[in-house]
Amino acid sequence: MEKLALFDVDFTITRKETLLEFFKFVISKDKKNVKFIPRAIFCGVMYGIGVYDEKKVKEAFIKFIDNIEENDLKLLVREYYKDHLSNILYEDAITMIRKLKSEGYKVYLISASPEFYLYEFYNIKEVDKIIGTKFKFNEGKLKREMEGLNCKGEEKVRRLMEVIKEEGIEVDFKNSYMFSDSLSDKPLLDLVGKPYLINFKKKHDTIEILNWK
Repeated sequence: MEKLALFDVDFTITRKETLLEFFKFVISKDKKNVKFIPRAIFCGVMYGIGVYDEKKVKEAFIKFIDNIEENDLKLLVREYYKDHLSNILYEDAITMIRKLKSEGYKVYLISASPEFYLYEFYNIKEVDKIIGTKFKFNEGKLKREMEGLNCKGEEKVRRLMEVIKEEGIEVDFKNSYMFSDSLSDKPLLDLVGKPYLINFKKKHDTIEILNWK
């Protein structure tokens, strides 16, 4: 049976929220993209007052790359990882990933962030699988439309089980790990025998808290 080491991404292995950082990176590449800042603020307000759910807010927010050619997007996210994303990783997270990989665990990153840039984390050679929120492409161009559901909460468990079935593996969940900064990942935290909360600000009765830098 396989043992898994599951990691959330934003604020678990990274110090910052990766989609917002991607937006800021795109602006730094072309100042004309500052025109999308009001939209970003509007999306945040709509989400804050409950008008937009996370699916809607993400589809609206990524207007700044709507219809980008898939090959151009690949080049952009490669640069994003090299110049910025790789520099906001917690060293303790990378140490844990390497430790568990050396002990025979399969390392999976599972996040609600978009897969189109999360895939750059395959640059971490210990990472076996990346599962994130999918967006549609039409005729080689990105569309502001999710393919399926936002990969959060119970959807993370569903997507994980889908991958396990596709790969035809049996998993020893009792001896598997899950690391997350948030109780929104409770479905995954409850699935494993070794759950950990990262930099969690409150005490928790049953889940150990790790402070990563």
